[in-house]
Formats: sequence, C-alpha cells, structure tokens
Amino acid sequence: MLKFLIRRISVMIFTALVLTFLVFFLTNLPPNLEKLARSEGSVRMTDEAVASWIVENGHGGPLLGRYAEWLGIAPGWTLTDEKGVTRGRCIDVYAEAGSAPTFCGILQGNWGISTFAKEPVGDVLSRSLGATGWLMFWVMMVMVPASLMIGILSGMREGARTDRVLSVFSIASTATPEYVSGVILLAVFASVNAGLSPLLREWGLLSDRTLFYGTATSAMDKITFWNFALPVMTIALYGIGYISRMTRASMTEVMTQQYIRTARLKGVRFRDVVLRHALRNALIAPFTVIMLQFPWLLNGVVITELLFNYKGFGWTLVQAAGNNDIDLLLGCSVVAVLVVLITQLISDIGYVFLNPRIRLA
Repeated sequence: MLKFLIRRISVMIFTALVLTFLVFFLTNLPPNLEKLARSEGSVRMTDEAVASWIVENGHGGPLLGRYAEWLGIAPGWTLTDEKGVTRGRCIDVYAEAGSAPTFCGILQGNWGISTFAKEPVGDVLSRSLGATGWLMFWVMMVMVPASLMIGILSGMREGARTDRVLSVFSIASTATPEYVSGVILLAVFASVNAGLSPLLREWGLLSDRTLFYGTATSAMDKITFWNFALPVMTIALYGIGYISRMTRASMTEVMTQQYIRTARLKGVRFRDVVLRHALRNALIAPFTVIMLQFPWLLNGVVITELLFNYKGFGWTLVQAAGNNDIDLLLGCSVVAVLVVLITQLISDIGYVFLNPRIRLA
C-alpha cells in the first residue's frame, strides 16, 4: 500500500504541475495581459504604456520563470523605479523591501491579489470554498442515500413495476441539466404568480409570498431549509439519477451470482441475502462514482450558484473569468485540480478496501 501511495502521489504532483502550467499559460497570453493592463490602468493607454505596465507589474520575462515565481520555487520579481522605490511580488504595504521574503508563491501561502475583489486571493477562496463546502455537504447528504436506495430497490426487483418506475425517474433526472431543473424548481416553489405558492396563499396555508426563497444569498449568513433547499435539490437531482442507475446495474449483476442463488436455496431470508451478501459487492462500482461526484459538483455549482445568487466557488470562478482576474483564476484552477486528484486517490484506495481481490498494481 505504501508503494502504491507513493506512486500515485508522484503522478498526482506531476499532473498538478502540468495542468496548472497550462492554465498559467492560457491566462498569461498577451491579449489577456493587455486587457488587464487597460482595466487596471486606463483604457486610453498607448501600446507603449501597456507594455511598460506589464513589465512593471511582473508580467514580463520568460513564461517558465514567472510560473516558477508563482509556484514559489524561484525568487519573486523586484523593480526599482526612478525615485528609488522598490516594488516586487514579495513586497506589499506591510513589508519593507529589506525584510520581504525572497520566495512568496502559492507554496508559501501567497496566492496573489485579486484585481476584482481587491483583497488576497487566499481570503477570497477560503470564503467562497467555505460557502460551497456547505452546499456540497448537504447535496451529498441528500444525493447519496437517495440514489443508493433507489438503485438498490430497482436492482432487487429487476423488471418489476417498482424497477420501471424508479428507472424512469432516474433517466429523467439524469437527462435534465441543472439550469433546467433549477428554473423548474423556482417556477414551482419560489414564484409569486405561478406554481404552488399562490395556491397555498389562497388556501391560507402560506403567510409569506413564496414557499421557498428564490435566492440563496441569505444562506451566506444563515442556512435555513427555506433558503437552501432549492439549490441543494437542483444539484442533487442530476446526481441521484446517475448514481442510482450505476447502483441498479451493479445490484442486478450481483443478484444473479451463484452464491446469491445458493443462499436463497438454503432458505436464507431475502432481506438477509441482500444486506449480508449482495450489498457490499454491489456498492463497489457506486462508491467510485460517488467519489467522482466531487469534481463534478465544482462544475455543477457554477450554474446553481449563479442561478440562486449564492457567492461560493462557482460564483467566484465566473466573476474571475468575466473580470480577467488572473491571480484569482489561477487560484481557482489549483483548487479544482487538487479536488479532482485527491478524490480520485480516495476512490482508488476505497475501491481496494471494498474489493481486496483487486491487485494494487
């Protein structure tokens, strides 16, 4: 296991370096740097002034060198102007030029300054990831039990009416993207003039304007069922269908195995056969799928957070891209890469523990 972990972690580090370098290259293309210079300086800047601004703010020089500075494995850039004032990556308003550290990249905890939020990228990401973390937590709490229950019930009774009804629901939810399900949920549960809210008000069962809130902005301060249920269900519905279909296929295959038939012939109750023999083997494939939902959730929250105005990681990513915030975009890319690689590692380790017959090689 130790050799397996060392090998996988080495591959993860190499993959992270390759992916982050690609993002760094794309975000530091000349058109992006020119757009950044004009947005931070003046739209009427001449080409010579733009080129000067790019050099004076550390965006000049070889690409590999600037990538190494950003990582923190090369000394940060410094520049002394005509007045003798020294500026640089590692020099900020709290440090003198002589006391500033030499290395100040992401490995040292310096993720840069967001040109959109006007504050350190680390602070922006920690706040947005905290908000998205709560959203992902409740999505998983709803999605995983519901999808496993639907898949197991369908696989236990393959071809029965229950299986057909649950399969139709799973396929329909998988085929419905978040921007469609979110709009439908808003129209049904959070609309003043349509859906359930007008009916409930007419019957005297609802005192507020709508049953659920159409925005999750208030959930940034305090999460309640009424301001968080719709965003959670918007993301969970898609995952429920996908995981339940995988669980059903795995459960169906396990229920046809010889040891299941032998247990049934020996008179073991059907419930005990499912719980003691079939369930563990049937969860091997769904476990991998569940772990891989975390990277997908980072993409799913982009649409949902914009739709419900929830200022989490997805909302931050869109704002960074729309405002050409290079440092914030790079920070978001690092987070996304780490989430994908770490969840894949956990998935592989858990897969081995669920099925010891699998060789680590």
